[in-house]
Amino acid sequence: MSVIPTVIPSAVQTAAVFEAIRPQPSSARLWPNDLVGQEGKPVRVFVVDDDSHVRRVIVQGLMADSRTLLVGQAGNLREARKNIRQQEFDVLLVDLNLGDGEGLELLEFTRNIYPHVLAIVVSVTERDDKVMQAFELGAVGYLLKNSWFDDYPQAVLQVANGGASITPVLAKKLLARLGKTPVKLSVSDGPLQDDQLSVRECEILKMIACGYTSPEVASFLEISALTVNTHIKNIYRKLQTHTRAQAVRAASLRGWI
Repeated sequence: MSVIPTVIPSAVQTAAVFEAIRPQPSSARLWPNDLVGQEGKPVRVFVVDDDSHVRRVIVQGLMADSRTLLVGQAGNLREARKNIRQQEFDVLLVDLNLGDGEGLELLEFTRNIYPHVLAIVVSVTERDDKVMQAFELGAVGYLLKNSWFDDYPQAVLQVANGGASITPVLAKKLLARLGKTPVKLSVSDGPLQDDQLSVRECEILKMIACGYTSPEVASFLEISALTVNTHIKNIYRKLQTHTRAQAVRAASLRGWI
């Protein structure tokens, strides 16, 4: 009697089969073709968090979405410094408290090595000084761990496509705080200088700093999205920047917002 040989698939074959049968989120199927995060070219993400449970939740969320790809993870600052040098990635998700150091250190470290990498802070703290310090160091997102509204793959995709991602309750808090900040138009009462932001531009930049998209800003200010984008282009030109995060940081350092 002949024996039928048992064929055991390799790990690569198993992974390929799993990827083929894995149900794709409806949001992935409906993802516009002109946005970053397409099939075959997902947004690459590196995760750093000393809380293994939270890190696992983030990792599982990223792996479940075909638009994002986990390329590495670390549980402390030392491990992150070592592994980040060995990886190519687009977005960094990092906790502020890493046990052996602060995530803020890693923001600066990563920016010096990979200036193109976008950073999102994931933290339990809502302290204004930490939040603003993170943004000053180049973060383009800030998510609170205890929030039910945060979607990690969506946050990654949002910043990868030129936006910002901030937990709603924190965005509201920041907007209220920025709203109390006096707008500094010019040193004198004379006409604005070429690089000075107008009142409307400062208003728009404050909303961008809080994570609002162009359509949301347009709706709130009751102007067209085209007008908002025109203002944003003027802001970039005046501040000599190329992204929203850079513009927010430049204006913040000058004390304009």
